[in-house]
Amino acid sequence: MATTVESLDRPYPSAVGSTISNLQQAARGPPSPHTPVRGITSTFSSPLAGYRAEEEALVFEFGCRHLRAGFAGESAPRCSLAFGPEQSRRVGDYRQWLPGYETRASKRATIEKWGEDHELWRMDLREVDLGLVEDKLERALRDAYSRYLLLDSKTRRAVLVLPSVIPHALISVLLTCLFTNFLIPSVTILSTPILSTVAAGLRSGLVVDIGWQETVVTATYEYREVYQRRTTRAMRLLTLHMAQILQKISRKTQNETVKTHAEYATSNEDIDVDFQHAEEVTARLAWCETSSRTLELSGKSLEKRIASLQLPEDTHNNEDTSSDSSVNNISITIPLLSSSSKQFPVPFDTFSKPVESALFAHDSSLYDLDDHEQPLPHLLYKALLNLPPDIRGLCMSRIIFTGGGSNIPGLKPRLLDELSSTVAQRGWDPVWGKSADKYRQTQQEVASSRKAAATKLQSSIKITGNFEDPPVDPPSTAAAAFEPQVPDPIEDKLRREEAKGNPATVSGIVRGVETLGSWAGASLVAGIKVKGIVEVEREVFLQHGLAGTKRETDISISQSSRQGLEAGYMRAGAFDKAGWTLGTWA
Repeated sequence: MATTVESLDRPYPSAVGSTISNLQQAARGPPSPHTPVRGITSTFSSPLAGYRAEEEALVFEFGCRHLRAGFAGESAPRCSLAFGPEQSRRVGDYRQWLPGYETRASKRATIEKWGEDHELWRMDLREVDLGLVEDKLERALRDAYSRYLLLDSKTRRAVLVLPSVIPHALISVLLTCLFTNFLIPSVTILSTPILSTVAAGLRSGLVVDIGWQETVVTATYEYREVYQRRTTRAMRLLTLHMAQILQKISRKTQNETVKTHAEYATSNEDIDVDFQHAEEVTARLAWCETSSRTLELSGKSLEKRIASLQLPEDTHNNEDTSSDSSVNNISITIPLLSSSSKQFPVPFDTFSKPVESALFAHDSSLYDLDDHEQPLPHLLYKALLNLPPDIRGLCMSRIIFTGGGSNIPGLKPRLLDELSSTVAQRGWDPVWGKSADKYRQTQQEVASSRKAAATKLQSSIKITGNFEDPPVDPPSTAAAAFEPQVPDPIEDKLRREEAKGNPATVSGIVRGVETLGSWAGASLVAGIKVKGIVEVEREVFLQHGLAGTKRETDISISQSSRQGLEAGYMRAGAFDKAGWTLGTWA
């Protein structure tokens, strides 16, 4: 019985342990403040890993010669890779580091084949190996991922920036390469003109893309492409004319038979000037002359400004010295690999001749050129002429120049001046030809004579003071297109009421606008999570390819899902998941 009492009086071990721990904690004091532990959804990932993977998108801009890649939300791409023979060598090919490799004699190439090794594709796919194009794309993308982007492509969606006109076979090759080799979950395709307009901070504009193979003029209105014209007068033709001039100078130094530039432009003679050398000379030294209209307004041309920089100090004070003669004496010493002499002087005005012949066609008549060979000022005027008047007024005040050719010094002001002079001279008359010009000149002479007669009548009335029975003017025989617009007070009142509280819109004048480029526009659009019409999922494309696309009329757009940019070009979540469309590329 005593044993039972002792066992009941002895405390339990657990109670003793808890009492001791409570006493020790009370002796230490209150616990220090600390950050509460977050709930981790996965053992091997942070709580925001999936959120980051969804937010970060990759932006790729594919051109016929370059690939630009980077992250959405950044102002510039991380890399710009070229598609050239040096980037297409096999592993272990170190010929480019051999002594004398850069000064080697270049291979002669025809005008049609010249520069073909430096292009990824051409619009004419009859002689393009699409398998080789896919291999070059894969190699460039792997180089961009491993050297510049440094991330896994399986969890990042991609945004492709493509021209608005591109063959379906090239689109299929691009999507197959991205989905098969890099396992990208989804791809959004956006067009270059719209993104250039977005990067300029505008909704409407006239985008002039001076590219490598073509110059494309696209009119955009409320983020829609409404009209487009193109010409083959672009950087390839300019570089070819520069190579012909360098070849002419090389033969002149070697005392060979020299042809004129017009003979080189019309002949099919092979080019023995290295492509990279001609391209570097074009990028460094090509410039555009100032138009005659700018000379009349300013009185000081680009040549005179260059001459003032090149002349010594003692000649600045001499005002009688002719600047034009000094410009002709300015020479630039450049190396030429195809010549025996290492360096030779070239007059500075020589480097403006390729721009005049390639982009402005000063040596050809406008009536002798086809529709795909029109000079750039005429192409701009024709594009604006074919637009409705309200869209034309907005686009002509928002001319956006982009592309590699837009960086030529003096080219943008020259194009704007040529366009302004054409509009002032011809107006918006769609009729062209010698008879139309003669009729227009006759109407202008009749209008000027009537104006002179009216001025003479007013002066005679002021002098004599005879206000009785003034002579009656004969009825006007001019066409309605040449008569001044009759003012409408009701329409003017409605416009004033509509303009109250709204900022003034610049319209009806020729004006240029700067842009950050199509890649920056795609980065901005992807950064604010605006989806495009062309949303391609990996599983759907691998099942059907381009054959699984739906027509634009088959896609249902709900009224409640219209978000993001307006006018229907780019909307967030506006389409069914059952199919996808090529949009403007269909």
